[in-house]
Amino acid sequence: MDITPLGDLDDLVVGGGVVGLSAAWRLARAGRRVAVADPAPASGASHAAAGMLAPVSEVGYTEEPLLRLGAASLERWPAFAAELADDAGLGSANALDYRADGTLDVAFGADDLAALDELAAFMDKLGLPVERLTGRECRRLEPMLAPSVRGGLHAPDDAWVDPRRVTAALLAALRHLEVPILTSRASLLPSGLPSGLPSGTAVRPASSGAVRLADGREVGAGRIVLAAGAWSGELAGVPVRPVKGQIMRLRSPQPLLGRCVRGMVHGLPVYLVPRGDGELVVGATQEELGFDTRVTAGGVYELLRDARELVPGVTELEVADVVAGLRPGTPDNLPLIGPDATSGVTLATGHHRGGVLLAPLTAAILLGEEPELGALCSPRRFTNRDER
Repeated sequence: MDITPLGDLDDLVVGGGVVGLSAAWRLARAGRRVAVADPAPASGASHAAAGMLAPVSEVGYTEEPLLRLGAASLERWPAFAAELADDAGLGSANALDYRADGTLDVAFGADDLAALDELAAFMDKLGLPVERLTGRECRRLEPMLAPSVRGGLHAPDDAWVDPRRVTAALLAALRHLEVPILTSRASLLPSGLPSGLPSGTAVRPASSGAVRLADGREVGAGRIVLAAGAWSGELAGVPVRPVKGQIMRLRSPQPLLGRCVRGMVHGLPVYLVPRGDGELVVGATQEELGFDTRVTAGGVYELLRDARELVPGVTELEVADVVAGLRPGTPDNLPLIGPDATSGVTLATGHHRGGVLLAPLTAAILLGEEPELGALCSPRRFTNRDER
């Protein structure tokens, strides 16, 4: 069996989305010998994602632990973006379209406003920095909002970034650090040495592992980090499932909005994320349909219908792109980060809607930082694999 000549790897990251690439970059920056295996890096959920860094405006009633994780990771984002831009030779975080202008969460109908009022009361109990606004005050912040918008919440500390620029920068930074990118699908081998190592090869620690690539090669490392997103469950039997999301990108000569707008329209959520070049990202559906990545007429219709109720001008914009991605969901919506006793690998997966937001924190946990927050994400909380 051919053994890939990568030297003695400390970490092999399986998965080349924003989480996997961020982990590999941070690990390599810390002096660890790293490689990444992915048949098509930066082409999955990260390519489809809108890039909202919005732990406050996305808070749910039963997701206070996720809020803690998101807030901690958001604090890391300015330094993360600046260092990444520098390593990638981009000059500044502006090249990633990183912006921290806040999120405006708005309500369309009377029932939507009542739900927003309840959410505002919950946020107030948590001490979150949000400002309650009337419909007129919302339109003062974003003049392109429809007159029918009844009110909103402004989360001034939320931010956003362009995930496609982030993953491109991560790939450039990894090339600069001479981190090998193995563009091949990987499957996990039992813990221990690759089966084809020549006799006399030095024995690795018991925690070592290996993968077999689609071309038949086997690669071993001191630690296998599984960051394969929605496919993690298929690879390692961990409680991760695919959650489909359809998302649109519209093009305008100049930005239609100045900040992220999230809204409820007849009880259905929709968001609009502006880019500095005039692109407007509209998303996203949430569908439990397995590994289905078809873009459907119904999904596109729903997105445009609800976005138009909030910002009527979207119907005049050019359609630039429509894609469907697969978010990696877990039973409790918290990610899985850390050693998994059953599969024998270290997990960095299950981030659902928060992969971009949580990428800096995930890398930090893999480096042994933030042990208290890492405990919230421990795979040990799931002892029954049937919980998927």
